[in-house]
Amino acid sequence: MTKFEVRMVTLGMLEIESGDTFLDIGAGTGSVSVEAALQGAAVYAIEKEAEGVWLIRANAERFGAVLNIIQEAAPEGMHSVPHFNKCFIGGSGGQLKSIFEAVHQRIDAGGIVAANFVTLRNLQVFQQLLKAYHYENTETKLIQVSAADHKTGIMKAQNPVFIVKGVKH
Repeated sequence: MTKFEVRMVTLGMLEIESGDTFLDIGAGTGSVSVEAALQGAAVYAIEKEAEGVWLIRANAERFGAVLNIIQEAAPEGMHSVPHFNKCFIGGSGGQLKSIFEAVHQRIDAGGIVAANFVTLRNLQVFQQLLKAYHYENTETKLIQVSAADHKTGIMKAQNPVFIVKGVKH
């Protein structure tokens, strides 16, 4: 599940508003999808793993969120999604370039694409794609979350996460 702090920064960078059509690729547990739906977006969540789809449904029901869930790998799972103006890539299954190219073909002009990365390789690939396709207002943030061990008080860092966004020209 996307950590709370990372999820909030990601959603802020996506500028989700009521009336948006939002695509969540590699939706995992649905935490980003549920938050977007609660902010008024029409949400399409693509997740290839059956366990993930089950968790997305359970979380949507728990929070009263309406989601369109597609159990398929991306980019193939995008065929039934209408045009959209906001997109989050939470997982790419090694298909980042082909997913980005499919998103680029379908996202509206002025639409925002954001993604989270824990590896520098995928971060660099995504940043290069944004540049090659002339996305504007690109931004990269590094989020490092730490929690204190209750017994020792020692701070324990979690994996740093890079959050990247771009706006289609």
